Amino acid sequence: MPVARINGINLSFDDYGVGAPVLLVTGTGAPGRVWRTHQVPALRAAGYRVITMDNRGIPPSDAGPEGFTLADMVADTAALIEHLGVEGCRVVGFSLGAMIVQELLVARPRLVGQAVLMATRGRSDALATAMSLAEIELYDSGVTVPARYAAFMHALQSLSPRTLNDERQIRDWLDVFEVSAVTLSAARGQLGLELIPDRRPGFAHIQCPCLVIGFQDDLIVRPPLCREVAEAIPGATYEEIPGCGHYGYLERPTEVNSAILGFFARQTTGAVPGQVIVT
Repeated sequence: MPVARINGINLSFDDYGVGAPVLLVTGTGAPGRVWRTHQVPALRAAGYRVITMDNRGIPPSDAGPEGFTLADMVADTAALIEHLGVEGCRVVGFSLGAMIVQELLVARPRLVGQAVLMATRGRSDALATAMSLAEIELYDSGVTVPARYAAFMHALQSLSPRTLNDERQIRDWLDVFEVSAVTLSAARGQLGLELIPDRRPGFAHIQCPCLVIGFQDDLIVRPPLCREVAEAIPGATYEEIPGCGHYGYLERPTEVNSAILGFFARQTTGAVPGQVIVT
């Protein structure tokens, strides 16, 4: 795994293939490898060069000596794009990663040619604020939640009823969540970064073509919050994927990948954005 020395830290990334570059930016606590199973193969098959990154604070990327902010993560993303010489690339963000991409579109618009924002929001409403503060309080309390219980709660929060009711699928998901629960402490530095004021007025200046994707059963970033972002960005397209929760890009990868690739193709051919699609 290559490492770039940028902004005073070592930032790890992976770079797959050749073609027009697409950078994938993931969410809180997740390493870049989460994209490998579904999104990297689909994008590579479509002829794209795919770049994934381990965000600041997720090993082997450094956290830095004094903690960090959302602005630091935006700066990291910008610096990686410049380090690789892929200015004007396509960028896909999920959850916290989508919020990073939004801020990148505002602060460094020339770095991004097209953007996909999945499970995103432009403000922290009461429920999102309560959830973030509760997570911080739990981590800082020193309480060790049993891995099996953490996996169960993670499944309830992050998956759709469709997946929860599928015996084979839910067993696999619970196994994954139970294994990953022991490593979640690496995400502590990222907790709370999603607590933002209303950023939607600033989105009015974004000129980059954008696709906003909401997941129908998402309890963590509910679809109306995603739609708000699409409405705030001039010409943005909103698409909602049914039958999936917060991890919709892993629960319904075929549909999500199709939406991403279709958006890239529509923009390339000059189609008019601004539509709302519920599939």
